Amino acid sequence: MDENKLYSDPEENVEDEEQGMFEHFRLNVDPGQSPMRIDKFMATHLEDTSRHRVQLAIKEGYVKVGEKTAKANLIVRPGDIIRFMMPYRRRGTEIIPQDIPLDIVYEDDDLLVVNKPAGMVVHPGHGNYDGTLVNALAFHLGIDPAAIQEQGPAEPERMGILVHRIDKDTSGLLVVAKNDETQMDLAKQFFEHSIERLYVAVVWGNVKDDEGTIDAAIGRDPNDRLRFKVYPEDDERAKHAVTHYKVLERFGYVTVIQCRLETGRTHQIRVHMSHIGHPLFNDARYGGSEIKKGTIYAKYRQFIQNCFELCPRQALHAKTLGFVHPRTKEIKRFDSNIPEDMESMISKWRRYVSSESALMSS
Repeated sequence: MDENKLYSDPEENVEDEEQGMFEHFRLNVDPGQSPMRIDKFMATHLEDTSRHRVQLAIKEGYVKVGEKTAKANLIVRPGDIIRFMMPYRRRGTEIIPQDIPLDIVYEDDDLLVVNKPAGMVVHPGHGNYDGTLVNALAFHLGIDPAAIQEQGPAEPERMGILVHRIDKDTSGLLVVAKNDETQMDLAKQFFEHSIERLYVAVVWGNVKDDEGTIDAAIGRDPNDRLRFKVYPEDDERAKHAVTHYKVLERFGYVTVIQCRLETGRTHQIRVHMSHIGHPLFNDARYGGSEIKKGTIYAKYRQFIQNCFELCPRQALHAKTLGFVHPRTKEIKRFDSNIPEDMESMISKWRRYVSSESALMSS
């Protein structure tokens, strides 16, 4: 049996919002293998992966032999164990180019920054095979649907290469790479937590402190695979997660906050805020679509229902994005307006609290 084996554990695949998307692998070098440069060996044993892409992964420090970080000219020998991770690349076979309007904040030859609306899925998947951000990117970057039928899948850079993602019902800024070099560099920045990402959220309750940090490990909920939960830090099912928050505005029953992610786990803000008793407003998955604070009166319940209708999704927006441009090394920083649905809901709360105060003082 050939012992040049490639292992990929689905549970080890990282698809976190901020940290980027990686697959983790292991290659065992069999006893009969003649000495060979590691980049050539890996390219030979990785399906659909070029030697150039392998070299980029090695350059960024994603490849180890034993406990040692590999260099491209390292010679692998029988018995070596190669562990590595690669930023994940979806294949063009599942991409249908669609003429869907995009709010492009910035674009050059290497990347583009998109302001994603709430309700748009980032990538095709189960139950969402079209209408996604990647479908729109494929069209924007020039893929002809007829050409795919005649000539097969397009080059990945012609459909955009995802570096990170945000939830369907979260709005805000995403950076998309146009080539391997850009993706590898940006992925490294996400991995090292040097990317600046600021979110604005509305949460239930009057958050006690003006600023705070939530340091709590997050893992998938075994009772509901669509949810995540907080675990003890040493639990192997969870990954370390840190969220820093700052109060922007208080309305008594709800609070507008800014969140800065030190790590980037899936649903991190949603899970962390729910964990400390302040679930996101109208976040059905984490208990925010029920009245958590306020009065029992019908008028208040109707007010909340009106707010839910104004913002029919979790009140979370990826407002600010900053990174070092992979080619120019310039610091790029982008900011987006709070979308209309959240802004309308916040304004409604502002008016409600103002009218309540006026009644109390009269």
